Amino acid sequence: MRRTVLAPLALAAVLLGVQPATAAPASAGPGNGTHAEVGTGTGWDPAPSAPFDFGAGLRCDFPVHGEPVVDRVVQHVLDTYPDGSVKRVLYKGDLVIRVTNTGTGAFYDADASGSALVEYRTDGSQFWAAHGPVLVGVGEGKGNLPRGLYVVDGVYTMSIGADGYKAVNLVRGTTDDLCARIG
Repeated sequence: MRRTVLAPLALAAVLLGVQPATAAPASAGPGNGTHAEVGTGTGWDPAPSAPFDFGAGLRCDFPVHGEPVVDRVVQHVLDTYPDGSVKRVLYKGDLVIRVTNTGTGAFYDADASGSALVEYRTDGSQFWAAHGPVLVGVGEGKGNLPRGLYVVDGVYTMSIGADGYKAVNLVRGTTDDLCARIG
């Protein structure tokens, strides 16, 4: 597992298109794999990832389940809007998500320990400046990648439209098709 300077993504759930556990700040606790920074007054708070499930045809040709097996992601809010809602956040920490083909039991432990600066826009869209591996789910016709689950790794940006369309723009990097790995 690699450690990066900026931030990995408990926001895998956002990228997969499910409700993230980071929608509200969570308390550190057993199993959250908290960092030493948490609770020291540094402004870093736990940002746990939620498990997810997709039926056959939604991301892969078969049903999939994802569950964090290592989740030490923390977030640092940099800016808020006048109403107090989050505008810009840094994410970092170790994250490994077990992605399972629930039809066969085949699984792959995906390292999603990348880092990101995420801007949440008032229209519901998002902009990500990322480094390192992040788990990204794309629905049919909802991205510049084909429908699937991917580990995107490298240096890249990603725009997520208010309609959920994901445009991944690799500066330098790779995409790893997890549906092919566990299919």
